[in-house]
Amino acid sequence: MRSRQNVKWTKYGRDVLPAWVAEMDFAIAHPIRRTLERSIADQDYGYPDRPGGGGDAYLATAFQSRMKDRFNWDIDTSLVQPLADLVQGTFSAILAMSDPGDGVILQLPAYPPFHEAIHSTDRVLVPLMMRDDGQRHVMDAAELARHAAAPRTKMILLCNPQNPTGRVFGRDELEAIGRAAIENDLIILSDEIHADLIYGDAVHIPIATISPEIAARTITINSPTKSFNIPGLRCGVMYFGSAALRERFHKRVPKRVLGSPGILGIDATVAAWNDGQPWLDDVVTHLQAMRDKVFATIASEMPQIRARAPEGTYLGWLDCSQLPLAGSAFDFFHDRAKIAFSAGEAFDPTGAKFVRFNFATSGRIIDQILGRMVDAVKQSNAVRPRA
Repeated sequence: MRSRQNVKWTKYGRDVLPAWVAEMDFAIAHPIRRTLERSIADQDYGYPDRPGGGGDAYLATAFQSRMKDRFNWDIDTSLVQPLADLVQGTFSAILAMSDPGDGVILQLPAYPPFHEAIHSTDRVLVPLMMRDDGQRHVMDAAELARHAAAPRTKMILLCNPQNPTGRVFGRDELEAIGRAAIENDLIILSDEIHADLIYGDAVHIPIATISPEIAARTITINSPTKSFNIPGLRCGVMYFGSAALRERFHKRVPKRVLGSPGILGIDATVAAWNDGQPWLDDVVTHLQAMRDKVFATIASEMPQIRARAPEGTYLGWLDCSQLPLAGSAFDFFHDRAKIAFSAGEAFDPTGAKFVRFNFATSGRIIDQILGRMVDAVKQSNAVRPRA
């Protein structure tokens, strides 16, 4: 792993095991590799001309097929906007659908670039806290309704499956979000990049499939970069739930401002969506085994850490507030266990006692991480000051 020149394995010292940034430690699917190798062999680095037209049409058709196969979602390819980067899409949607000073509802804890997208565009982050109800993290529907009714609230930024809690929201929860948007004329921006990484009985439901009324005010962004482990290839899509929404967006954000994904990203994305499912099935089976091992070990060996096994993603949100921490939970595990998690305060300003755990790695590395965690927690308990 350390031979890779990527940020996950190079940011921290060689004695530190990385379990932070959301990428996986697995070889990519053979259909993706084969596609990239063919392009390199052919020196095919120009502007794409692919079946059905240029690269945009090729990508839109693959997205249409993928959404139909996975979620029985009928996609209009004329409403697909290719993207090089979903964070760029997030910023663009906020700029297009709100004004400075407007409120954007965001479930906390939340992916750090969502915070940045709201603050750096001079919008107001309206926090909707996820609560641990003893079984999973849930949102407060009454609090959502209050926030949605505020005069300056204009958008709901949804992440489903949710990063970092791993919740896969049920139909009733999505209906509550949609109802709040309809009743208060809000736009929903739904990041569904983790939609393929689902465990057990959980089912991903694209919020735009709940009803035509919700779809008409929903912008969905998606990409195979998380589920197929190709984030460096920079390709995804934005999908408008109606033509009116697309036109409103492009009045403020012309298509040329977004740029376009490169030819290798397009080809890799289409290969992933069209031919990568057997590989993904195997990966999800492995991820579920790693998830089960991590959260069983936390429950049996480190009960001071409060954690809920995620329903989706390969990320766990760990509440370490019952440990004898002198500083942040990140510092505790970095300094005492030589593990780099993601710092909780990046996801929630009040989250210094939390960390996000990326368990998308081999069983051997997971065993090493868990062993280091257990040792650090036991040593901290041994020196805990007496009351």
